[in-house]
Amino acid sequence: MNHQLILSLSLSLSLSVSTTSVRAKMKVSYIAVCAVLVLLLAEAHISVAVTCSPTELSSCVGAITSSTPPSKLCCSKIKEQKPCLCQYLKNPNLKKFVNSPNARKVASTCGTPIPKC
Repeated sequence: MNHQLILSLSLSLSLSVSTTSVRAKMKVSYIAVCAVLVLLLAEAHISVAVTCSPTELSSCVGAITSSTPPSKLCCSKIKEQKPCLCQYLKNPNLKKFVNSPNARKVASTCGTPIPKC
């Protein structure tokens, strides 16, 4: 009878530890999946939110056409429009404006150098 009781307690304890271990692993997996989803959604939000519009860079005209330092608004617009810069460089009407030495200097000053496309 004692052997049955010990065997029963041992089996019960083993199942309890196994269940706890599985639950802990499930929690860690759940947290990891949630973290990945948050990162993916944040990336999707950033890429969807950008509307390529060269007029958004109008706040940079003064800095590009003179030696005036770029404003905070100009820098934020350049950073916002960064995914569009290659598109602007391919447009013959915009290329002269975006590819000018002053425009490159302004973008670099803002921490967003114009990419080589």
